[in-house]
Amino acid sequence: MTTWERKTFATPDEARSFDNGRLDLVTFGGAAVGRFTLQPGWRWSEDVRQLAGTEWCEQAHFAYQLSGRLRIRMKDDTEFETGPGDVSTVSAGHDAWVVGDEPVVLVDWSGAATYAQR
Repeated sequence: MTTWERKTFATPDEARSFDNGRLDLVTFGGAAVGRFTLQPGWRWSEDVRQLAGTEWCEQAHFAYQLSGRLRIRMKDDTEFETGPGDVSTVSAGHDAWVVGDEPVVLVDWSGAATYAQR
């Protein structure tokens, strides 16, 4: 028997808004895929830290970036930047912020399910 499932971010299973950003989630069984839209001025330590209740973002991410520039700083002060077309992994223990005037849109296969839960 063949099974399949199709979902769209246009009508996500769940949407979470936070200051300067939004996360749309689609779920398949126990797995979730998230689309982040982060506006210019968004920074995890300013816009999500209170929701998370942690000093650093403790979600690991595996993402494909569609637009914008994102700067990431790890706990060890290592910094790097991602942009359109990049596939990246980021371990737990980081801060991140939008660079420039273009929103960051990225699709995350890891870390979205519990991100920014109130």
